[in-house]
Amino acid sequence: MSQPGRSEQPAGRPEITPAPPGGAPRGGSSRRVITGGLPRAGRSRRGSPFPVASSRGARTRYASGAGDRAGGRYDGRDRGGGAARWPGFGGRRPADPRAAEHEELARGVRYRSALLFLLAAIIVVAVVNVVISTTALMRETGSRPLTTAERAAYVEEDIARRWHAWPVHVVFPSDLEYIGLAHTRHYAHRVGIAPEVPCREGVDAPVAGVLEEHGCRTLLRATYVDQTGMFAVTVGIAVLKNEEERVKAAAKLPVDDRVGVHPVAFPNTVTSLFGKAQRQRNGWVGAGPYIVFSTAGYTDGRTREAVPPEEILHSELWPTAQSIAGHIAHALGEPPNVPRCTQGNVC
Repeated sequence: MSQPGRSEQPAGRPEITPAPPGGAPRGGSSRRVITGGLPRAGRSRRGSPFPVASSRGARTRYASGAGDRAGGRYDGRDRGGGAARWPGFGGRRPADPRAAEHEELARGVRYRSALLFLLAAIIVVAVVNVVISTTALMRETGSRPLTTAERAAYVEEDIARRWHAWPVHVVFPSDLEYIGLAHTRHYAHRVGIAPEVPCREGVDAPVAGVLEEHGCRTLLRATYVDQTGMFAVTVGIAVLKNEEERVKAAAKLPVDDRVGVHPVAFPNTVTSLFGKAQRQRNGWVGAGPYIVFSTAGYTDGRTREAVPPEEILHSELWPTAQSIAGHIAHALGEPPNVPRCTQGNVC
């Protein structure tokens, strides 16, 4: 129960009682008398400039004249429903525009630095690739000495293409020199060149099977006569895939001088009577990917059976045929002049 003229104080809290209006108590000292607890919530001491928060809500009372705002009176209420605020505090202080601009500028500098670093890395990689590619290209296209393998490949390719790269008069020259039994120099003359035929059509059956087994491409033939006009010689060039296949095929050819290339006779010439029955001997010689066959007989039409064996042994017929076929085979298989460098003889 409260008494008149005194403010109610919460129980157990000291109460500050103002000095009596008559002045200081006797003895010349002024003191406060604590009679109870702190002031109750929602109330303040009379004449105090500080507000006291109410226990029922965020409501604050201020001294007279302390809440004026721009011509209006501040009623002390918190419009946001939160805790009480001091007079003059209008919320969070706005950010400094210069600080935001500085932060944005710093972020742009970081992005720009990252982009420049990425571009620099790409440029470095591109330059390295260009240098490596250029170096490899210069090594590949620049003049340098040929290796042993390159020299061998050059020779093999040059020989392998001669049968179609060379003119026909180079493959089968019009005149060929040969040496007779008396070591005298003679010349054989080319009568004619036969059309190109498949291998199986220009040789005997036992030979055709071997050539086809090892990939014979084609057969070229031409007929020559010796200087006296007594002997006729047909030369046949079987073109195989490569020298390795030629060696394998040559190892399987029959050892029989009665079979080989078919002779080619040209009408209205001294070879018009030269046929299969007139063949006296057959042979072959290898060069590169080529097997150069030869067959020889008499231009007067004599058959093999009509000529005694001893006449064949002492005749110039077979040496002439071997010499003619040997010259053609040697020209086809002769190694070319290999350049010293990849671009000629200057490295």
